[in-house]
Amino acid sequence: MRLLLTVLLVLLMITSAQGGSVNINTMMMEATCKIVGPGSSGSGFILGTPNPTDPKTYFYTLVTAHHVLQAIQGDRATLVLSRLVDRDKQEYQRVEAPVEIRKDGNAMWSKHPEVDLAAMFVSLPVGAAPMVIPMSLLLADDQIREFELSPGTELFCLGYPFGAEANPLGFPILRSGKIASYPLLPTILTKTFLFDFTVFRGNSGGPVYLYEKNPLYGGGTHIGTIQGIMGIVTAERNITQKIEQLYERRETVTPLALGEVIHASFIKDLVSKMPTPSSVK
Repeated sequence: MRLLLTVLLVLLMITSAQGGSVNINTMMMEATCKIVGPGSSGSGFILGTPNPTDPKTYFYTLVTAHHVLQAIQGDRATLVLSRLVDRDKQEYQRVEAPVEIRKDGNAMWSKHPEVDLAAMFVSLPVGAAPMVIPMSLLLADDQIREFELSPGTELFCLGYPFGAEANPLGFPILRSGKIASYPLLPTILTKTFLFDFTVFRGNSGGPVYLYEKNPLYGGGTHIGTIQGIMGIVTAERNITQKIEQLYERRETVTPLALGEVIHASFIKDLVSKMPTPSSVK
């Protein structure tokens, strides 16, 4: 059943009924969702965009790869996510929330002009509130430089390869890999980087993030953790070869077991320029 909610119903306190502080692994698991519609299936996550009229509240903002939404036929998609029922008992409930992605055939999402990235404000059924990721976890160039992130740094990725879920509750599948390209900075020029893991259809739009305990940077070991979102998966990196023989001409496409990731700085840039919604469906 589609819910038409006022803006007040799509606002969420970061310190919500989900309660307590959790590490980024749990946050990302709870905030990542599957996006399903006729013709397309992909991954995304829910970002908490601050409400400019009330800084204590946030809009639900769906972030994904643009091609995931573009490929969906029709005006509606479904978000598959997991709602926390009881943190102490680690009890969750599967939620399938319909969202309107087009109105009269026109896209309701915003697209970044330079990269394969889309975001849109969404409403969710009352009682289906997922974890939301604060904007502060989107890693900026200064943080990448400060933490000395470079080729070989291990990252984590969440998604739904070929639409597969980790369990009946709808949780995404976690995988890990290492940064596989150089340079990373400045992100406004590099735009993307390579990630050493195999990408499948359905992984697009999934978040790629950093979580490292007692990291070594700045000439010493730092007690604690560094964490943040590096970006989202946009594509699998392949190599195309042309084969020409006397009676044959063809192309072969060979997967390189590498994912291409859009830098998080573009997420922040896109979301910061989206107009404040008067209503969300």
